[in-house]
Amino acid sequence: MPHRTHTLTIPTSGPGLHEITRDIAAWVASSGIRTGLLTALCRHTSASLVITENASPAVRRDMLRWLDTQAPQGGYYEHDDEGPDDMPAHLKSALTGVTVAIPVEGGRMMLGTWQGIFLVEHRVHPHRRDVALHIAGE
Repeated sequence: MPHRTHTLTIPTSGPGLHEITRDIAAWVASSGIRTGLLTALCRHTSASLVITENASPAVRRDMLRWLDTQAPQGGYYEHDDEGPDDMPAHLKSALTGVTVAIPVEGGRMMLGTWQGIFLVEHRVHPHRRDVALHIAGE
């Protein structure tokens, strides 16, 4: 069974959801694998991956607001090595997760009509985030 790997690097400018669906879809199509399983891993502890609606920007804004209520910045945390947004970013990453697995059929991800894959930046300052991709199949 063939395996392929690739790393996407996504520049961020602060908190937000950055859609990476097209980049991943292009790589899957170029992989030569028609049927299989794609796994994506965000290689950071203060950013994450989610699959959510990609049609309405309000979904992204609401998600960020909700995450801020679950892990607000403030003096609540012992871990603040990189600033007041450090521990809240780790918590948000743990809540949303750093991996997604998506079936592939016909050389395309089997996402639903309104689904997109997003890198979620949880830190205040810009970063360069790596997402490792792996596909196995035939």
